[in-house]
Amino acid sequence: MTKDSFSEETLDELRVGGLKILQQKNGYRFSLDPILLCAFARVGVGERVVDLGTGSGVIALVLARRTAAEHIVGIEVQAQLAERARRSVVLNGLEARVRILTADVRHVDEVLEPHSFSVVVSNPPFRAPGSGRLAPVGERAAARHELAGGLADFLRAAAALLATGGRFYVVYLAERLVDLLEGMRRVGLEPKRLRCVHGRGGEPARLVLVEGRRGGRPGLALEAPLVVFAEEGYTAEVRAIYDEEEPADDF
Repeated sequence: MTKDSFSEETLDELRVGGLKILQQKNGYRFSLDPILLCAFARVGVGERVVDLGTGSGVIALVLARRTAAEHIVGIEVQAQLAERARRSVVLNGLEARVRILTADVRHVDEVLEPHSFSVVVSNPPFRAPGSGRLAPVGERAAARHELAGGLADFLRAAAALLATGGRFYVVYLAERLVDLLEGMRRVGLEPKRLRCVHGRGGEPARLVLVEGRRGGRPGLALEAPLVVFAEEGYTAEVRAIYDEEEPADDF
């Protein structure tokens, strides 16, 4: 890491449990999506967790602070992002429980033991190549578009890592919900919980939060919608899970 690289970074408050995070000024920067996913995920005492496509490490950091998981592994293919996530882990004093690996989700079985985790979480790239506007910065482009593994790759990786009965949690575009649910079933991850996320009441859902269980029985619980914004700022529910008074500008 060069001195110039450090000068292009910012140190930001996550506003969750006093956590801080390093981010590139003009590269990939986290949004509200991973915070909502962490609130949706159910992680028990002593469980082992993998975050596929960890990016800057937001999900791994928040779950380490807010749950009693024994060990959390973040997988990130972009070396610079992975290195920055490692430094954020150390900055927050969580290196005893959080490990960041530079690896490709398409070959995750080469770095982690198959079927050895209780929980897998992921905020994967939403857009297929050629759809939507491709971000000009490499980190941001790979985080939003399927340039280093598509939805099917992330689902296969989750199924490969989870023990029987293990749980998969994902946040994804509502418009691609059918792709997500079909893909989950294809690899043996039975959808069990679904919650739609709406920017404001009365608007169509933009995101979905889904829980799947490896080897689970059919039966899907459709939970009450989550609304992000009220007339002024966040709704009470979002304020309760994300200690931020001003709304994010990129939901």
